[in-house]
Amino acid sequence: MQYHNRPVLVVKEFTFDAAHQLTAYEGKCKYLHGHTYRVQVGFLGSPDQRGIVMDFQDIKRIWKEHIEPSVDHRFLNESLPPMNTTAENLVYWLYRQFAERAPEGVSVHFVRLYETPTSYAEFRARWDVGDSLER
Repeated sequence: MQYHNRPVLVVKEFTFDAAHQLTAYEGKCKYLHGHTYRVQVGFLGSPDQRGIVMDFQDIKRIWKEHIEPSVDHRFLNESLPPMNTTAENLVYWLYRQFAERAPEGVSVHFVRLYETPTSYAEFRARWDVGDSLER
């Protein structure tokens, strides 16, 4: 029985280890190095008749089948599409991977990518408006 139809944000977190190096960058990160990345993804929707926006196991399946094989214990400069593998570029790539697989009626509200315990980049769905920098 459906209890309410208000929007709810459901968040799941993942970690992966990967190496990368930045191009067109002067600093120590231009050299090959690695991180233990932390990813948080938030799906927004109204609960269905079961009271579920998106099953946590379905989010995990998307991660395990479609994203993790491209990033975990990989050299990101070679395993991802051509890009400078900055946190800013990676978080958008992650957002697109989740957004393409979200079920009807549910949207990816945000993806947050921690490159270190105290530094992260975030992408939000409302910013995905073509080439605009609408805030």
